[in-house]
Amino acid sequence: MHWLATATAISGVVAAASLIQPPDATATTSHGAKPSYRANTAQAPVAAPKPEEADFPVNCGPNRLDVVKKATGDLDLDGTAETVAVVRCHSDFGTPPSGVYVLAQPTAPDEPEAPPRIVATLVAPSQKLSVERFALRGDTISATLLGYSSLDVPRCCPDERRNVKWQWREGKFIETELPSAANTKSA
Repeated sequence: MHWLATATAISGVVAAASLIQPPDATATTSHGAKPSYRANTAQAPVAAPKPEEADFPVNCGPNRLDVVKKATGDLDLDGTAETVAVVRCHSDFGTPPSGVYVLAQPTAPDEPEAPPRIVATLVAPSQKLSVERFALRGDTISATLLGYSSLDVPRCCPDERRNVKWQWREGKFIETELPSAANTKSA
C-alpha cells in the first residue's frame, strides 16, 4: 500500500507540474495548428570524409596503403568539409612515393556505405614525389615535396625540394610554387 500511495503522489506532482507554466512563457498551441519554427534552414553539419574509407587509385601490390597525413577543412568554401589525405604504400625500408588527394562526401548521401569521393589529385604517386611537410590553413594546402633529379639518385636520398601550395580557384585547385631558397637541389 505504501508504494501505491507514493506512486499516486508522484503522478499528481508530475501532472500538476505539466499544467503550471513560468510567468514569461508565451508560446501557445491550438488543436490543428502546426507548430511554429524559426526560419532556420541550416542542416546538421556533415562529418568530414574519412580517408581510411576511400578507394585511392594506388596499386600497392601485396602491401597495404597507409594514410600518413590528413587534414580537414572547407577548401572550396561551400559550407561542407573536405579532407586532404597523403597516402603511400607501406614499406619497412625506403620512402615510397606519395599521393595527395582531396576527398568529399559521396554524391548519394542516402548510401551510408558509399566511400568518399576523390575530387582532386594534387600529387600522383606516378610523379615519384614524397611529402615531407604538409599543412592546411584556412582554404590553403601547403606541402614540401621531395623528388629526384635523375634515376641515378638513390631512392633513399631525394636531391630536389619544392615548397608548394594549392588553393581552390575558378572551380579547380591551383598549384603555386612558393619562392624559397629551399626550392633548389640539395647539396
